[in-house]
Amino acid sequence: MSTYEAAGVDIEAGERAVELMKDKVARSRRPEVVDDASGFAGLFDASALLRYKRPLLATSTDGVGTKVMIAQRYGKHDTIGIDLVGMVLDDLVVCGAEPLFMTDYIACGKVVPERVAEIVGGVAEGCRLAGAALVGGETAEHPGAMGPDEYDLAGAGTGVVEADKMLGPNRVAAGDVVLGLASSGIHSNGYSLVRHVLREADLSLDAVLPDLGRPLGEELLEPTRIYALDCLELARQVEVHAYAHITGGGIEANLSRSLPAHLDAVLDRSSWTPPAIFGVLAGHGRIAQPDMDKTFNLGVGMAAVLPAGAADTAIRLLAERGLDAWVLGEVVPGEGRARYR
Repeated sequence: MSTYEAAGVDIEAGERAVELMKDKVARSRRPEVVDDASGFAGLFDASALLRYKRPLLATSTDGVGTKVMIAQRYGKHDTIGIDLVGMVLDDLVVCGAEPLFMTDYIACGKVVPERVAEIVGGVAEGCRLAGAALVGGETAEHPGAMGPDEYDLAGAGTGVVEADKMLGPNRVAAGDVVLGLASSGIHSNGYSLVRHVLREADLSLDAVLPDLGRPLGEELLEPTRIYALDCLELARQVEVHAYAHITGGGIEANLSRSLPAHLDAVLDRSSWTPPAIFGVLAGHGRIAQPDMDKTFNLGVGMAAVLPAGAADTAIRLLAERGLDAWVLGEVVPGEGRARYR
């Protein structure tokens, strides 16, 4: 006799996973969240938007890429959800939007309730760090399509910004400075190259390399820094013209997206020292600097463009919030691209 369970889908395991994650998800709750007794949808009280004159909704969706394969190999699943939030909600804050809520989607070969709860717990923690609510999600079991220990996750987020306070290239002016906001490490981009280096150099995730001082697997799984609340507070206290979330493509490509066509951002490579993990990867993988530049964030997870006179105040405010920042470059007449001097 054929049954759903015989086909590899365990409905009871899915229900247990939901029970295990409930308390963790509750930690991300915002006052605007409304309970839906059916559980089919996440509800958010839109009357909260009445305080805006012209509210613009912002939305973003993303995944974590092949960093999940490192988490699976190393057996650590409690922070990969934070990476997902960083990839989704920190994209919203680039235009000045406050993240409101998020939903997630996990596909796996086999539902292991404890593992799913760890993954979702990370998403909930990331939402809490971003000031957003995790209002719903879905866990799908795909036996045959994925191995029992394989999974992938994606998410979508929604935020809001007042129309006349939206940040972007149109606000950037010649003479502005670019601040680099420190990353926590690799974040969630470039892991296909990371895995290539691991294979070619025969590096173990358990290896404790001298430059790192902890197992390589722990370094590679350091969760993405969540910038949302820091960036929102900075924009409230000083004049910020634009942000750039440094993800796939590196600093130059992402910062260029936040510049108008007639201005360049000239960056000073000597203004900071990238975290040690980038040197480890470059050395073991014999990766040339141009490839490092276009693949990794190199220690700059977010960039802020603001008037030169606001730089010192901005750096101090961010330091008070535990975030290192420095003058990375300046805005000059040009062709709409970021480049090193």
